[in-house]
Order: sequence, then structure tokens, then C-alpha cells
Amino acid sequence: MEIPVRVRFAPSPTGPLHIGGVRTALYNYLFARKYRGTMILRIEDTDRNRFVPGAEKYIIESLRWCGIQIDEGVEEGGPAGPYRQSERRDIYREHVMRLVETDWAYYAFDTPEELEDKRQEAAAAGKDIFQYGVCTRGNMCNSLTLPSEEVKRRIQSGIPFVIRFKMPENEEIRFSDIIRGEIRVLSDALDDKVLFKSDGMPTYHLANVVDDHLMHISHVIRGEEWLPSLPLHVMLYRAFGWDPPRFAHLPLLLKPTGKGKLSKRDGEKMGFPVFPLEWKGTDGSVAAGYRESGYYPGAFVNMLALLGWNPGDEKELLDMDEMVDRFSLERVGKAGARFDPEKARWFNHQYLVRKSPETLAGEFQPLLEEKGIQTDFDRLIRIVDMVKDRVDFVHELWRETWFFFLPPQEYDVKMVKKRWKAETPGILTRLGEILAKAEPFKASVLEVEVKNFLEKEHLGTGQVMNPLRLALVGTMAGPGLFDICEMLGYEEVMKRIEQACRTIST
Repeated sequence: MEIPVRVRFAPSPTGPLHIGGVRTALYNYLFARKYRGTMILRIEDTDRNRFVPGAEKYIIESLRWCGIQIDEGVEEGGPAGPYRQSERRDIYREHVMRLVETDWAYYAFDTPEELEDKRQEAAAAGKDIFQYGVCTRGNMCNSLTLPSEEVKRRIQSGIPFVIRFKMPENEEIRFSDIIRGEIRVLSDALDDKVLFKSDGMPTYHLANVVDDHLMHISHVIRGEEWLPSLPLHVMLYRAFGWDPPRFAHLPLLLKPTGKGKLSKRDGEKMGFPVFPLEWKGTDGSVAAGYRESGYYPGAFVNMLALLGWNPGDEKELLDMDEMVDRFSLERVGKAGARFDPEKARWFNHQYLVRKSPETLAGEFQPLLEEKGIQTDFDRLIRIVDMVKDRVDFVHELWRETWFFFLPPQEYDVKMVKKRWKAETPGILTRLGEILAKAEPFKASVLEVEVKNFLEKEHLGTGQVMNPLRLALVGTMAGPGLFDICEMLGYEEVMKRIEQACRTIST
């Protein structure tokens, strides 16, 4: 890179951060770290009508949970601050006036009612929309059509106005996108966007261009929903006489069906989160988060990185350092990336099974304590190691291990009918006498003793093993039966056999 890499993630605090936004932040972060650059967090809060209390804090906490480290921002500070746009109003006012003075922008006094009338006229004429631009601005109420004295009078009188960009006529605007290549747009097809609103706040278009320049942003990496705004932004750089940054517009995250942009409603309907952290709305609603659903941040970030980016080979499990090393914008695709909730679970499973049994036991122990269960930690380590391949999340360990801590209170009715016979209690009683002689009471020894028992009694495996599992677990689930016996110990095994014989036989 010829110039120092400086990138920014610039969300609006209008609600919880969608995972599409997290991916945008992640790609910016990977790019910055790849080239030893700077990652900036800028809060774009100029739309005060959509501002949601708590959203800014949520954004910061989400990025922190994901391991996306901010170098300059609202909390970290930095030489290009303030990093909250609501604190930069004077800067935007100064710059928009520069555009007015150089004839790149103009005052517009059209009222909302007048604009609505124009929209209705356009609709009646069979046009999709009314466009305030090259073809219409000469018939509107603005400083291009009004005498200068009248413009001055209106401003001094406090009559509401906006400031619009003056798009040049009949010009081909050319620009390049790292992901999408060269793009060409005719200026006459573009409208004169509002740059400064009547409430004295800038629009996104003005504020983001001014801030990107003043913060020395080298690369603007953002979602493709901003691609239609790029011609205006390119023209704003020209109007100010500034060199634009490099642009890269990321593909959309698509629904699991592959049709349409992934939304909160998709997650609610199909039972998966679309936000990194749980979000509690002001109306009392609660939206699920990946953190609270039991995902590891590394697994979540790994999954998200591969939605649109190809590292160049078949390897899927990458930690942050590996992603930084391999990342390039040239390997980001143009097409939308389909989100697969099952693949997300798969990633978490892969991260879980690669953790040490000691680590998993430490994560599982608080859940047991919440249930009032105390157990020896070394025993817990062995139990967790037996079943970790069967779960995707730590909280699912209870489903696979509860019978190590509590005896069954009921027995699978279908399995009882199929596996429990009249002679079963007698078989299990005789088996108990054999198990009492096992020394030591270990899985390998128990397996030999039971095998000898089957041969001596001329019994099939299913006649003994199935009812024994029912007695110990209550269902046909669980890891190896001899491992269960070893972990329960002889006395507990016998208690459960006796309980099952009493309960089922009656």
C-alpha cells in the first residue's frame, strides 16, 4: 500500500447491530490489520429521529465480544475526533457552505406539501417517482430560480430550507470499486440529494464524505446497499477538490433460502439469531443474540468471515490471526452470500470439540451449580470428554449428561414395551451379582465380565444391554454403557437397577 491504511466502521445507533454490519466491521478490521493500518469506529448519529438509547453502547460491546479491536473511536479518542457525528455539526456547516459558495450546492425552500404534490403529479403522469434534479430543479422553489435578494430574505426570516447538491448536467461519472470493477453512471439519471437538512443536521452523504476525508480514510469498505450513493459521493469529492478513497462494496447476506436480504424476521421465524448480542427493545421485546445462544465469539466470527470471502483453499476453521494473514478484498465475491443456520451451529461445534475437557468442564460447572448439583471436578472432566462430540453448545451438555448426576424418574414407554420382558428383572439381578465381583470397577473390566455373563447364561446382547441402559438412563441414549457404569459406580448402578425393576415391573 502506497499510503497508510485507515479504515472505518460507521454504524448508526438506530437499534441492534445486524450480523451484516458485524461482517462489514470484521472485513474492515481484517484489512486494517493485514496492512498494519488503523481501525476507526465512527458513530453516525445525525438522524436524531431514529436515534435509539443504548444502541451505541450495544454496538461497542458487540465489536468487543467479537474481538474487533478499535484504534480510534468514541471511547478510545484519537487525533481525528470527535468520532460522534452529532458533535461535528460546525464542521459540516462550514463544508456545505463551501459547496454553496462554489456553486456545487444550492438552497431549496420547497415545502413538504409542495414536494408531495410533485410526487402525485409524477404518479398521475405514469412516472414511478418524482426526481428533484437536472430536469426539474428549474421549476422548483430554490436559489437557482429565486432572485438572490429573495433567497437572502427567506434565510434571514427563518423560513425552513435544505441545501441540495447541484448534480452536473449530461456527464458520465466513472468510478472504480475493488470488488465490482469500473462503474459508469449518467449524471442526468441522478437526483440533487439533500446535503443539509432543515434541522441544521447534515445527511449521511455530506457527513460521511467530509468525515472520511478529514479522518484520512484510505479505503471505504461498506455494504452494497450504499453502491447507488457512490456516484454522488464521487462527485462530492470532486466538488471539494479532494482525492477520493478506494471503495469496496460488500455483497449482501441473504436469507437461508438464498432469496432476499437476511432480516430479523427470518431469524424469528426460523429460530436463529441475526444479532451478535441479545437486544431488549424499548417495547419489552427481546431479540436473540449469538452470545446468549451459546456461540463462541471465535466460531461466530469465523462463520461470518466466510460469508462472502474465500480464503483461497478448502480450509474453513481459521482464527483471527489466520484470517488477517489471508484476507484480501479481491477474494470477496460480488454475489450475495446465503446464510445457513446449520452451518453456524457446525462452526460452534468445531470450536467446542477442539477445547480441552478441562476448559469445557469449567464452562459447564456453573450451569450444574445453578441446578444445585455439586460434583468432583476430575469426574466432571471425564464426563464432559465422553459426550462433547454430541453437542454444539455448552448448555447442551446437560441434555447429554444429566443421568450422571440424577437417577431417571421415568422410563421411555416405547423402549420399555420393546426391550423390557418378564425375565428382565431376574437377568439384571444376576448381572448385579457379577458386577459386584468386578475389580476394579472400570469399563474395560466390566465389559469382560458382562461378556462372560452372556456366554454363561446363553443370552443375547440385547437381552441385557438394552434393559440395563433403560435402568441407568431411562432411555436408549448416552455414551458407552460400560463408561456410564464406571462413572456411576457400583452402588449407584445397583440402586438404579433395583429402582427400575420395582418401577417398571409394577
